[in-house]
Amino acid sequence: MFTDLTTFLEYLDRVHERTRRVVTCIPADVLEWAPAPGRWTAGDQVRHLAAIERWMYAETISGRPSTYAGHGRELADGLPAVLANYDHLHAEARAIFADLSPAAWGARVMTPAGTPITTWKWLRAMVEHEIHHRGQLYFTLGLRGVSTPPIYGLTETELRALSV
Repeated sequence: MFTDLTTFLEYLDRVHERTRRVVTCIPADVLEWAPAPGRWTAGDQVRHLAAIERWMYAETISGRPSTYAGHGRELADGLPAVLANYDHLHAEARAIFADLSPAAWGARVMTPAGTPITTWKWLRAMVEHEIHHRGQLYFTLGLRGVSTPPIYGLTETELRALSV
């Protein structure tokens, strides 16, 4: 899928931009609301995305063990802190990804589960993971009646209206 790091980074930037658009829609009073007992809040989801990208994916592709510590409010509490944490950890992780050599891009790394995987495939899994949680954010915000942007510019209703 990704033949080189540059193509991957461009794709990651676009995916992350779409996710961030949803994150910025979270109202302060919805940030820590959970749809049911034991379910994640929007804040949990955003903290998780930031932490897992930086402290698991970026660490493992660097040959270090995962230091992921969860998604709790102790990591970032309140909407401004959650967004700042999200942006900061993504910037750190992206810088680590951008420093990969061509040899490292095609080399194998060890996942926290002990499974060897090619670096680019591991980072592809990271993007899939982000997209999964973005979908959860859309769902969580939808349950609260929060308006969210369409992923690719058109809502389903707009697409139907433009279709022949």
